[in-house]
Amino acid sequence: MLPTELLINRQNGEEIIPKILPVNSQFCATATEWISCFQRAVGNTQGELDRQLLDLEGDSPDYRFKRGLAHILKSSFCTFEIVSPLEPKALRQRVFTLAAQSVPSRQASQATLESLSIALSVELNQEVLPQQIRTGLYADLQENRILTEFNEPTPEALLHRYNLSQVQGIFYKASQVTINAHRNVPGQYKLLFRYLKLFQLMTYIEGDADHGFTITIDGPTSLFKPSTRYGLAIAKLLPALLHVTKWSLKATLQRRDYNTGVMKMGHFSIDHKCGLVTHYPPDKTYDSMLEMAFAKRWESQKTDWVLEREVDLIPIPGSVMIPDFRIVHPDGRNFLLEIVGYWRPEYLRKKFYQVRKSECDNLILAISERLNLEKAGVKVEEVPAKIIWFKDKLSPKAVLEALK
Repeated sequence: MLPTELLINRQNGEEIIPKILPVNSQFCATATEWISCFQRAVGNTQGELDRQLLDLEGDSPDYRFKRGLAHILKSSFCTFEIVSPLEPKALRQRVFTLAAQSVPSRQASQATLESLSIALSVELNQEVLPQQIRTGLYADLQENRILTEFNEPTPEALLHRYNLSQVQGIFYKASQVTINAHRNVPGQYKLLFRYLKLFQLMTYIEGDADHGFTITIDGPTSLFKPSTRYGLAIAKLLPALLHVTKWSLKATLQRRDYNTGVMKMGHFSIDHKCGLVTHYPPDKTYDSMLEMAFAKRWESQKTDWVLEREVDLIPIPGSVMIPDFRIVHPDGRNFLLEIVGYWRPEYLRKKFYQVRKSECDNLILAISERLNLEKAGVKVEEVPAKIIWFKDKLSPKAVLEALK
């Protein structure tokens, strides 16, 4: 996504209109220039890349557009690494300690590097040249990181990502977002709700899969203390929403007037006809590494119980609950498994409220011992579900034991 200073939009009354570029030959040509610059920079430092980008930008009046392309390429398609014989901090300590034993001079500096190169070659069992030591001394500075990999996008894909980022930036200052998703297949709803859960958004959900859902999301400016991180979480939801066939979205925004500094109300609306293109995969398999690790360990278990990922929506007042897994036995018995890992207090309260309202008599809760449930105001004894406690990893054997 783009930082605030690279967002381009205009205001028509209270309506905020982000800049959306046509994906045509003119803009594709510019995108190709920027992609080619990154391709040539592989193996060079980030500082050298930045200098090349600055030369390419020149004194163009559309510098924000060009810097936006560069930002997206850096953050989404590049791998920058620290290249040094040792961790730079440790390397500096070795060099400066050795250099302190002689009078500073050009000859002494070279002798220090040569001496340390011999020592490190023996320690690391590989040749370490004096120049590698000189380069690695401050390799941890951002400008000295090396562009080691560039997964170049097509010009069209880069422009689509740019347009999407411009719209995502609208949500940084949202006070409320309302999504109407209607007449879609159940799988699309499930995917959308999984992303809502993944990004830990505070939502109120009404409706059902047959008639559609209205999803109200509290924005970052509605919190007691506005949170940039939370605003980014809402922005991350937009690419997931693009996987839904029919939807519309309205956002209420709090924006500061550039001239007076006074906060003003703004509005933004968009729907499934917007032409934006998502880069998210069509299916989000797991919400966390904890779930993924549990599913992989389950595969090694010798049991008749089958672990399923696709679970039906469970409607509850003001929300929808989608348990992480269903565990099914050939004889027809089945249980729902919800893993409660590392969540903030407000989400713990919401999660256990959902469990109480779901009225599921076959629900198993796996709860991390690291969670401070008392601080969150949660009383486990009031939860109508089987409880499994775990530390760092959820053991399939513990779950199987609870199924007996």
